Amino acid sequence: MGGTDFGLLLSQISVAALPVLFGITLHEVSHGWMARYFGDRTAEMLGRLSFNPLRHIDPIGTVVVPLLMVFLGGFLFGWARPVPVNVSALRNPRWAMVAVAAAGPAANLLMAFAWALSLHLVGLLFAVAPGAGEFLRLAASFGIFFNVLLFLFNLIPIPPLDGGRVLRGLVPAAIGRRLDALEPYGLIIIVALLASGVLDRLLGSLFREIQDFVLVLAGLKGY
Repeated sequence: MGGTDFGLLLSQISVAALPVLFGITLHEVSHGWMARYFGDRTAEMLGRLSFNPLRHIDPIGTVVVPLLMVFLGGFLFGWARPVPVNVSALRNPRWAMVAVAAAGPAANLLMAFAWALSLHLVGLLFAVAPGAGEFLRLAASFGIFFNVLLFLFNLIPIPPLDGGRVLRGLVPAAIGRRLDALEPYGLIIIVALLASGVLDRLLGSLFREIQDFVLVLAGLKGY
């Protein structure tokens, strides 16, 4: 990798760092908040209801694997430390787990909208500090992309993704047990779908529609 490419990579990482850290932190904290609402204080007692991203970073899944994927020019993939949930402590566990699982993706959709709103500040920043204005434009654009990606990806109905947890609570018990049996192989299936390009073909159009919806909602369509 040449010096220019390495410099470009560092620039891209600096732009992406804030949206990524905010995105994974709010995602995990939202799971914990919803669990606490339904009676489980496990995440709270373990200090996981914190906006300190260090409490949610998995050194391998959040740092090493994504950077390796970028260096190798492959698809972006990674994970954070999951927030622990004690199902037996939840009121109405079946439906509570649906809400707990859905809270993370919902938080990412809201954050995508917040980043879209922040683009309204770009013009003002450009007038007084062009460098800061350009940085915000790039960071906000990536923030929209990354959070819509997290929202959609985590709703894929394959355990252990959030979508699999939601589906588990919505289907009859017999089908739920089959989903439980599938969970140990879930990540392997997801990686295979990513590597083969199947997910991109299935979800690419939906991703663009959701991203456009966020921009329209923020009054930025055509920005």
